[in-house]
Amino acid sequence: MELEFDVHVDANALYDYMLRHTFTKAAGILGSTAGALGIVVGMMQRYPIYVIFGAVVLLYQPVSLWLRAQKQALLPVFKEPLHYKMTEEGVEVSQKETQQFQKWEDMYRAVSTGKSLILYTDKIHASIFPRKDLGEKQSAVIAMISSHMEPGKVQIRS
Repeated sequence: MELEFDVHVDANALYDYMLRHTFTKAAGILGSTAGALGIVVGMMQRYPIYVIFGAVVLLYQPVSLWLRAQKQALLPVFKEPLHYKMTEEGVEVSQKETQQFQKWEDMYRAVSTGKSLILYTDKIHASIFPRKDLGEKQSAVIAMISSHMEPGKVQIRS
C-alpha cells in the first residue's frame, strides 16, 4: 500500500509542534510550574514582584516559541509544499529536486496534537502533518503509521 499527500508547514503548524515538543519535556513542565507557583505565592503573600515574576516565566516560553515559529516559517524550506509518500518500507519526503527517505524501523515516535500529526525521525527532528492538509487522508495516514511502527512508539489520538 502506498499513500501520497502534500503538506504546507506554516507558522501555525510550527508553533503547534514547538509547543508540544517543549511542554512535554522536563524543562517546559518545570518552567510552567515555577511560573504558576510564583503567581500563587505572590498572591497569597501579597508580593507583587512574585506575581510579575511568575507571569513573565509563564508567558516567556510561549511567546518566544511563537516568534521563533514566525521566523522559521519564512525560511525557503517552508515556502513550498512538502510531498510525502508512505510505503511499506518507509516515508519519502520530497520538495523540488530534494528527496529523503526514512525507514519505518528508524522512526523515533509518532504523536498527535489537536492540529497536527507529528512523526519524529529522531529526538528533535520531525515531519509535521497539519490535519487541515491531510483532510480525508488523515485516517489512512494514522493507520499507515500505526501498522508500521511499534505500538509503544505511537501516541496518536484521532
